[in-house]
Amino acid sequence: MRNLGRVPPTVELLLWSGCPSHERAREQLAGVMAELGLDPASVTERAVESDEEAGRLGFVGSPTVLVDGRDAVDSAGAPAALTCRLYRRRDGSPSPLPDTEDLREALARAIDSEGGPQ
Repeated sequence: MRNLGRVPPTVELLLWSGCPSHERAREQLAGVMAELGLDPASVTERAVESDEEAGRLGFVGSPTVLVDGRDAVDSAGAPAALTCRLYRRRDGSPSPLPDTEDLREALARAIDSEGGPQ
């Protein structure tokens, strides 16, 4: 990681144990972060296990990636729920994982706004 003393974005992976896609989400996120010069080991994982917690966090399904506290992929007003998340990839196809390009853009925006890794 090439940080030059700058603070990298805070990245959280929110998961619900009832969804099987979190391991693949973890791998996908780690790959994008490494590509952008961020440390994948810095990701905080949080298990969301109740409807109350889902509501408090604005959790719209598992997996959800937060970058500096904001959902990396616009959830378009979806209600908070303890459920598996269904993403729409850029080609329009449904997926249990976000489009890699959406993650890349969210992380790059956070890096740019903080003058992150160079």
